[in-house]
Amino acid sequence: MRILLVEDDRMIAEGVRKALRGEGFAVDWVEDGEAALSAASGESYDLMLLDLGLPKRDGLDVLRTLRARSVALPVLILTARDAIADRVKGLDAGADDYLIKPFDLDELGARMRALIRRQSGRSESLIRHGSITLDPASHQVTQDGLPVALSAREFALLEALLARPGAVLSKTQLEEKMYGWGEEIGSNTVEVYIHALRKKLGADLIRNVRGLGYMIAKDA
Repeated sequence: MRILLVEDDRMIAEGVRKALRGEGFAVDWVEDGEAALSAASGESYDLMLLDLGLPKRDGLDVLRTLRARSVALPVLILTARDAIADRVKGLDAGADDYLIKPFDLDELGARMRALIRRQSGRSESLIRHGSITLDPASHQVTQDGLPVALSAREFALLEALLARPGAVLSKTQLEEKMYGWGEEIGSNTVEVYIHALRKKLGADLIRNVRGLGYMIAKDA
């Protein structure tokens, strides 16, 4: 899953980015409101983490502008503004959730997963497909009830495909789910991880749609 982090405090941003990358998220970080709007307009993200007190353009203005443009990207506000009136303003401006600094990283992760799950139309936290069960919270995958060891990138790729069964995702789309800005991507990176997943979960799980990309078929 790819996240846009909008935060002008470098220490907070580095801590959040490091923690989320450790959980397998691809994280892009910008430090001001103008850059946030530019990134959100030009890239595809699963969630935005948005501070309010930003340079160049306030977070609430960023949020109102996104919603005025009909951008449905889930937005979780992260801010030190803890007054009830500020929370009301944020939610009324179009935020999907609101978390006060300082926050616990485990709670942040849980709220992020809830918003991403809601956006994808799932009510259950686990993602099930045939004999495979993927748990976004614990980063565990089982097949026929037995654990399957996956790397963080293998997990991210599998989650992206399982989240949209029947949809064909291009190589570029899969790379975007696995890597943030500045991270080196090999020319055959996706193919390597697809091969690894097929070895671990079955050769027929992930289908290659020639010239288009990869997909996992819907359950019958």
